[in-house]
Amino acid sequence: MSQRDPMSARRLRRLSGQLTRHWEHQLRPRLSGLEDAEYLWEPTDNCWSLRARRDGRIAPDWAFPAPEPPPFTTIAWRMAHIGQTLAQRADFHFGDRTLTLDRVPWPGLTAAEGLAWIDRGYADWCAGLDSADDTLLSRYSEGPPGTLDGSYPFADVILHINREVIHHGAEVALLRDLYRSHRQ
Repeated sequence: MSQRDPMSARRLRRLSGQLTRHWEHQLRPRLSGLEDAEYLWEPTDNCWSLRARRDGRIAPDWAFPAPEPPPFTTIAWRMAHIGQTLAQRADFHFGDRTLTLDRVPWPGLTAAEGLAWIDRGYADWCAGLDSADDTLLSRYSEGPPGTLDGSYPFADVILHINREVIHHGAEVALLRDLYRSHRQ
């Protein structure tokens, strides 16, 4: 039986703690008071957002390959992306691996639904990390289809998820500042 590496266990907690600190002290507080009009605000023409499709389902605007330059995206689109990133990674690394892009239950068109979506994704991702042991860090694990997760040790996947949430969360915070300024 191999012994656990205490340095590796501390590293796992530090990696997961980076996102927790950002979430609790920066991102989630900045989302307090988010309103529906702000959530769906399109500050430029031809924005990508969340929209109801002909079949009534909600989905983000999307194209593959993305146009160059890519369209500007709304707070709703960016929050949908944050939640999808967290939810899919939680499912593929700690769950039943069924949450493919075509099965993502996108949030609705209200700020409350968007907030619930990212909160659920964050909770699922953190629960998976909390249940993991330090051997996870060096393991290569297949992530959702279309990702490079399987090309890297899991420690790098954690860092990537942290970067995605921090990056897109900062964009959401900036859009909230612009919306407030625009309304004044």
